[in-house]
Amino acid sequence: MDASVAAPAGHPRRWAILSVLVISLLVVVLDNTILNVALRTIADPVHGLGATQSELEWSINSYTLVFAGLLFTAGILADRLGRRITLVVGLAIFALASLISSYASSPGQLIGARALMGLGAAAVMPATLSIIANVFSPQERPRAIGIWAGAVGLAVAIGPILGGLLLEHFWWGSVFLINVPVAVAGVILVLALVPESRDPKPGRIDYLGVVLSIIGLSLLTYGVIEGGEAGFGDPLSWGTLAGAVVVLAAFVFWQLRIPFPSLDVRLFRNRQFSASTGMIGLVFFAAMGAMFFGAFYLQLVRDYGPLASGALFVPFAVGQLVFAPRSAAMVKRFGPKAVSTVGLLLVAAGLGVWLFIGQDTPIWVVGLAFFVMGTGMANVMPPATESIMAALPREKAGVGSAVSNTIRQLGGALGVAVLGAVLSSVYRSNLGTATDGLPPAAADAARESISGAYGVAEQAGAAAPALISQANAAFLDAMHYAAIGSMVFALLGALVALLWLPGKRPASAPEPTNSEGLAEEQGVELVEA
Repeated sequence: MDASVAAPAGHPRRWAILSVLVISLLVVVLDNTILNVALRTIADPVHGLGATQSELEWSINSYTLVFAGLLFTAGILADRLGRRITLVVGLAIFALASLISSYASSPGQLIGARALMGLGAAAVMPATLSIIANVFSPQERPRAIGIWAGAVGLAVAIGPILGGLLLEHFWWGSVFLINVPVAVAGVILVLALVPESRDPKPGRIDYLGVVLSIIGLSLLTYGVIEGGEAGFGDPLSWGTLAGAVVVLAAFVFWQLRIPFPSLDVRLFRNRQFSASTGMIGLVFFAAMGAMFFGAFYLQLVRDYGPLASGALFVPFAVGQLVFAPRSAAMVKRFGPKAVSTVGLLLVAAGLGVWLFIGQDTPIWVVGLAFFVMGTGMANVMPPATESIMAALPREKAGVGSAVSNTIRQLGGALGVAVLGAVLSSVYRSNLGTATDGLPPAAADAARESISGAYGVAEQAGAAAPALISQANAAFLDAMHYAAIGSMVFALLGALVALLWLPGKRPASAPEPTNSEGLAEEQGVELVEA
């Protein structure tokens, strides 16, 4: 049965299919969160690869660059070639790349293998969401997307805990090797349960649009990454970002001129579609920036190990797991505007708690902050994602999924880069005279980051306590500034939801059952290939 022509009730195996898609999604999202707790071990010259700070950053960034750059193209290919086969190929590539990563013998090999993992993940992510759009009816789709979004939150919390457990009992490569059996099981289950679906009228391939999207998104991601490392005033950063703007503007111009566009950019005239994509970018900017400085706070300032610090992310997942599946019912009762606005205000409130967190703050306060953030995101992501998917016909679900995931990935990368730059800048300016008397190389390392200061302190002898004390104080001050930045972006998201999302639909009004109805309501012409 072709899912693209499924009956209104949806595919008869839709809930079993959803469980398979969640497994496929978990393996991709788990990987990045597992890696965060393994970075210090990989940097160890004895028990790891002896990777430098720059090499560690690129072990993360190579994945992000390829992932974000190819997401949109992968969504187009999934619509044309078939979503099931795209998902299977993506999982297979991801498993192979994970195996290579686990036995990498140098930082360079790890960086290359991580880039290959990004290629596999780019195929997996849009395929999972577009299959949901095809096997579920419009009435059940919000609930299914709520479960899908809850799985993302679960992976964010499971990753650090699983990584901590593996690192306590096995070598660093185990954090990648664990992906292989899960991905292989995913391939088998997808082939057994998931029906194939594709765009029945794909039209001509927009080769120029595909190339422009890859170049533009890659330049944008690289510019964000470089800005986070060297500062956005660096010519390589702002020059790359300027190039990205030019290329993406050319992409938009080209999409408006051709009869078979890869992405009908006129969809962005739909206020609900535009507001939803903007909300996703803003909430991930805020949340991923907070996860970034939160990990440093827990492992360095509070001296928690990988397992203990990972366990403190569990409240974030609990908030997602409890409330994300219920978000569809909340939207039906109160409307997307109220639910999303309150959700973003909760995220801002959770971030606001970080302004009062110090070196000796009771640890339950940190858990509470993560729980409030998770609860807020659980009421933002499902309605926003559903709004994006509802604005497109089923046969274009891969493109809609790719738009959602690209915005999410770029928002998160930008949050880490911008708030990481704020963190570094305030930390350096507040470190004061702590590095006086140290050798130049050691002083530079201590000023680079709080991780560097802790590394220098191990060799500093009697000067170590004073250096650690000042580094902690400087970091906490910097963390508070970064928390303010995160909170501002969450509040901007709340403003977007309040201004542009629709309110509660009147009880007498029928709910739209397809994307054409929604587009007509918003005055948008849908172009079908």
